[in-house]
Amino acid sequence: MNMDRTSPQTESVSSVAQEPEETPRSNCELADLLAASYRETGVLLTAGHELPSRVAVSAALENLRELMLPGSAGCPGPAPSMLRSSLEGRIASLRVLLTEQVCRGLHVGCPLPQPLCDKCQEEATVLVSKFLNRVPALRNDVLLDVQAAFEGDPAARSLIEVAWCYPGVRAVTVYRIAHTLLNLGAQIVPRLMTEQAHTETGIDIHPGAKIGKSFFIDHGTGVVIGETSSIGNRVRIYQGVTLGAMSLPTGKTRQQQNRKRHPTIEDDVLIYANATILGGETVIGRGAIIGGNTWVTDSVAPGGRVSNPCRS
Repeated sequence: MNMDRTSPQTESVSSVAQEPEETPRSNCELADLLAASYRETGVLLTAGHELPSRVAVSAALENLRELMLPGSAGCPGPAPSMLRSSLEGRIASLRVLLTEQVCRGLHVGCPLPQPLCDKCQEEATVLVSKFLNRVPALRNDVLLDVQAAFEGDPAARSLIEVAWCYPGVRAVTVYRIAHTLLNLGAQIVPRLMTEQAHTETGIDIHPGAKIGKSFFIDHGTGVVIGETSSIGNRVRIYQGVTLGAMSLPTGKTRQQQNRKRHPTIEDDVLIYANATILGGETVIGRGAIIGGNTWVTDSVAPGGRVSNPCRS
């Protein structure tokens, strides 16, 4: 071996070593730079405003899932004689926890800088009371989703397995909670909830989407359902499906904010893995079947079939 020849690795290490080191900045200098940036561009929060806590929102979600699917948080069920008082206690603690987080979400957009804003607190109290009134009906919707998953997957052994284990059920349950809060006027908290489900399951459902009853996402990883999507009853979709918007040139996106940008999926539609359906004017008619790995930007008639032909 010729030891006189410098190896590429040695040259790389040598060049890195010869690069001049950056002069370390003091804490005061770094603080001055950041403060100047804040003055130039503004800060996300002003004094007296706090964002909702991710930990507290997560705890509220687990409490809600426990109310809808008892035992899902791994807690032992109460004795029959204690059921009502146990539920009452859980609802009471949830009311306090959720009201504080909803209040924080509302207060972020409030011009009043004090930490405790009476107006936001009152709005949050009313909003959460209305939401809790809807929890029994929400539970019925979640049970329909569980039943749809059980009937749609021959690998499912029981409703309990579906309710506790299936990521699609978890993501849709969280969506239904977040969607109800969003419709009542909550801010930030609904999106925190669905993004937590996104992190846990790989399923991204915007809380603004409209989804009917008996909805089943099988497998689920990579599913994206955009804000203005509208989905009917008894729809089943598989992993990797995107219900998205058409991309626009830079600078044009904000103009579309309040327009319908995502597709409409009517009742009893089946969408196979990795299908992409785009556009606010795209309607997939009742009972249609969309094959895997398809790209759809035009409407499909009721009962229609879209497939991706095999290529040699």
